[in-house]
Amino acid sequence: MRKILLAEDDPNLGEILKDYLELKGKFDVRLCQDGEEALRAFGKEDFDLCILDVMMPKKDGFSLGKEIRKLNENVPIIFATAKGMMEDKTEAFNLGGDDYITKPFRVEELLLRIHALLKRSSFQERGVEEELPVRFDLGEYNFDYTAQLISRHGQQQKLSTKEAELLRMLCLKKNDVLTREEALIKIWHDDNYFNGRSMDVFLSKLRKYLKEDSKVEIVNVHGKGYKLLVG
Repeated sequence: MRKILLAEDDPNLGEILKDYLELKGKFDVRLCQDGEEALRAFGKEDFDLCILDVMMPKKDGFSLGKEIRKLNENVPIIFATAKGMMEDKTEAFNLGGDDYITKPFRVEELLLRIHALLKRSSFQERGVEEELPVRFDLGEYNFDYTAQLISRHGQQQKLSTKEAELLRMLCLKKNDVLTREEALIKIWHDDNYFNGRSMDVFLSKLRKYLKEDSKVEIVNVHGKGYKLLVG
């Protein structure tokens, strides 16, 4: 079971996050309500990831993150705060943070970010990079992710970077559901309304590019996301 250090001074929010991450994420979560308590816990226990509220008593999240980085250069750190100013985000990453989430946020989004960071760190620990396919056969189409090209009968369609990223995620889950939240967090880094509308435009373009083969279809899965069907 992966272990998470959660530093959050709001007791109600802290308990909600702790319960959700333990229930849905199957994590062992150590909740601390101020920065000094969290630093003591980090010095005594081994954690796979840290979630640090920035505005905390005794020791703020940025100061705590700096101290944690002195003890461990590699543990993933997510800063969580109601402050959304660009300079705060810049400071978070300059201090060695791996991600930054602005309150209020959805716990589902936090869980996606946690899984992404843990997956990345596990490959780094083994000294290898994740090797995923870059070429896909989609009915009459061939998709080259690296070249960002869709080909069919000698005709080629150049894709934008986001189009290629989105199509690759659909290909990797071919005939299975790609959740809307997962795609938005991975490609747009935020699942807000405006990014969602932007993704809808890119999906429409991909459907247009693939329309000549009736056996290839991107369908909506109501309330969940999308599915690339290849007959």
